[in-house]
Amino acid sequence: MNEVKEALRNIEQNYKLFLQQQFTFIGALQHTRENAHDMIRPVASISQVQSYRDHHCNNSTDRRILNMFLNICSDLSKLCHKLETVHSGNNITNGILERCKLLLSHSNDLSIIRAKYPHDVVNHLSCDEAKNHYGGVVSLIPIVLDCMKEWVTHIEKLPQHVLHNTSGGSAISEKRAPQDAPARAAISQTPPSVHLEAQTSASNKDNVQVQGRKHVQKKNLNGTENHSEKLKGPWKPPGRHA
Repeated sequence: MNEVKEALRNIEQNYKLFLQQQFTFIGALQHTRENAHDMIRPVASISQVQSYRDHHCNNSTDRRILNMFLNICSDLSKLCHKLETVHSGNNITNGILERCKLLLSHSNDLSIIRAKYPHDVVNHLSCDEAKNHYGGVVSLIPIVLDCMKEWVTHIEKLPQHVLHNTSGGSAISEKRAPQDAPARAAISQTPPSVHLEAQTSASNKDNVQVQGRKHVQKKNLNGTENHSEKLKGPWKPPGRHA
């Protein structure tokens, strides 16, 4: 997650620099559209901007600002795919990522999207420009940035055990490993306390058996002595008869 946040901050910094040159960007689009004889349709896709740069750009200033826009879009697209490796996904986060991927698709129609408050990129355009030509293309980056910030916000509210690390491995197994260790230990070997208890129980059982045998022997001996005394009867002097 720290890598994701750092990448997002870097893109935001680049976008702030780009935002300061919005009039230069609009001017470059205007020039290239004129060179392409494409003044009627709005600038409605990333591929359209790329085509203007590759085939109809006549000066370094226009090329530089168009490259800046396309590079930011490319960085956002790469980050969007990286987010999928960080989290296995739920309905909310998956929906956000799908929207980001759709917006950043080179063929997606951007003409109807508009960035809203607190973004003021559309307000810097004239009414005709905003409505008919550039309102969608200037709204793309701030809308995607908002979506990615929303994704991060939702992720940070989720339990940590559902996260994936950035290398693509699952943190679930790492989280459960310490918890499963006692169970594995119980299966692989009997705890010493159990051995001690078993030994003690066996020892006690043996003692009971020994005590029982001694008790039986003593009882038998006592019984024999009593029996012999009974056989003797009263003593009579020898040689005399009643």
